[in-house]
Amino acid sequence: MKIKLRDIAHGRSGDKGDAANVGIIAYDDDGYRILLKYLTAEKVKEHFKGICLGDVERYELPNIRALNFILHNTLGGGGTVSLKHDAQGKTLAAALLRMELETED
Repeated sequence: MKIKLRDIAHGRSGDKGDAANVGIIAYDDDGYRILLKYLTAEKVKEHFKGICLGDVERYELPNIRALNFILHNTLGGGGTVSLKHDAQGKTLAAALLRMELETED
């Protein structure tokens, strides 16, 4: 079964230098269980291939039903030096929410 990420969660993103920070927050406990099981750092890295040139780290925040991803080497040097249109990573959460997760649930 395929689930659109935007149907079970919302997101927010920004920057920390050359790394993008993408938070995905589930609407409910069932959605969070799906995020924990299927939204891996590897899947996020694959989703942003060609954009994210470094490692992706995943952090779990169960108290707010969220996952936080740090995408290293993604912003072309950061907001003050990059020539990218979105040098601060503000649109990356919206881009990630377009992902479809293949689930068994």
